[in-house]
Amino acid sequence: MNEITLRLNDEPVRLPAGTSLADALQAWHYADRRVAVAVNGEFVPRSGYAEQLLRDDDRIDIVAPVGGG
Repeated sequence: MNEITLRLNDEPVRLPAGTSLADALQAWHYADRRVAVAVNGEFVPRSGYAEQLLRDDDRIDIVAPVGGG
C-alpha cells in the first residue's frame, strides 16, 4: 500500500494514500471533538472533511477552541 507523509501540527505522520481528512481525523481521535482544521493554511469547513483528500507533504493544523471569559 502506498503511503503519504504529511505534517500534523508540525509533527510528521504517515497515512495510506487516498485518505480523506474525515478518515484522518477519526484515526487521530479528533472526529468527535470541536476543532478547527486547516490544510496548507486554508480553513476546511466540517462539511468538506469527507471530500478533502490528503496528499503527500500536506500541512494539517488542528486547533481546539479555548473557552474563557
